[in-house]
Amino acid sequence: MTLNLGYNMNLSKLLERIMGVFFTAPTALGSLSHSENLGRAPEELERILGVQFSDPGLLIQGLTHSSLANEQPEGAEASNERLEFLGDAFLGYVVGQELFQRYPSMSEGDLTTARASLVSRQNLYLVAERLGLGKFLLVGQGEKYSGGQRTASSLAALVESLLGAVLEDQGPQQAKAVALKLLQPDFERLASQGIVVDAKSQLNMMVQRTIGFPPVYRLVGEVDIEHENRKQFSVEVVVGSKVMGRGVGTKKLDAEQAAASQAIEGFSNL
Repeated sequence: MTLNLGYNMNLSKLLERIMGVFFTAPTALGSLSHSENLGRAPEELERILGVQFSDPGLLIQGLTHSSLANEQPEGAEASNERLEFLGDAFLGYVVGQELFQRYPSMSEGDLTTARASLVSRQNLYLVAERLGLGKFLLVGQGEKYSGGQRTASSLAALVESLLGAVLEDQGPQQAKAVALKLLQPDFERLASQGIVVDAKSQLNMMVQRTIGFPPVYRLVGEVDIEHENRKQFSVEVVVGSKVMGRGVGTKKLDAEQAAASQAIEGFSNL
């Protein structure tokens, strides 16, 4: 096996630059986004997560969106995508084990549904919103102007990448504790309300069982709301070649959920 030593060197250089966002003076950081968070993110974020990083570089990498890494000459190796992969895999294991231990009489099907709901993109997005993690996400200028710090996919990925960073820095026991802490309100909701499946997840399961592949969501409209600093999105959901539902919302995910709800009604009437 040949080790790509250039990868490690580039990663180190880029992380040093990005860490400057938090640890050096703003005058040295003209090209990097989020300089308004100087000096605040490490301590505040560690408090939210309940850990103190031994390697601050892992924390910064967990915060670094690929759009920022791609703007740097060292390349995209320092983005949070690999940590996102690790966090996603670990979170699925932790939630699955916790459900297995908490609910010894729950069926395999219900365990699967509950896990899917807890680790879904929408739920992780809500976790990020609840904790205010979006303000820490480091994005490139283009992504910043297009609202990339607020998208459901970016925020859900941020939760996973931060968990991956904790896992690498602190080990599995501490990472498990962090994961369960972040999802504590969701486990409490599960205990009091039972399995609550969002419309997109419910539609996905229905369609997968019926035709074997997932529905597709298409953005068909995007308009600025007059006198408000936000947009309204229009989305349609397609199953096979047929449009099954349409929805609107001030967030793409809300529009997708509305479209999924309409599609579920259509499926119920078939």
